[in-house]
Amino acid sequence: MRFSRFPMLAAFALGGCGVGTIVNVVTAPVRVAGKAVDLATTSQSESDEKRGRDLRKLEARYAKLEREARSEGQRCADGQSASCFKRDSILNEMDLIREQLPVRPD
Repeated sequence: MRFSRFPMLAAFALGGCGVGTIVNVVTAPVRVAGKAVDLATTSQSESDEKRGRDLRKLEARYAKLEREARSEGQRCADGQSASCFKRDSILNEMDLIREQLPVRPD
């Protein structure tokens, strides 16, 4: 009987704040473990969003390379041989990017 009264007396003595703190301390390891699992796993929607961001970056890079290739092509046509090499290098990089982009229906 003495032991069963002690937790009740302790709860009243500590008040609401003390009990809440004890509960937080006791449940902290469970919350930390749950947070670790959330951080370690990636949901399908998060994966889709990341893939979309990556594709947009690739498309932006491709568009920039396209403009540069056109500019270097003009210089090459004007007789600047260094621009011909730059253009060819740019076109090679564009080919590599094109392989990574999904095929779009026309």
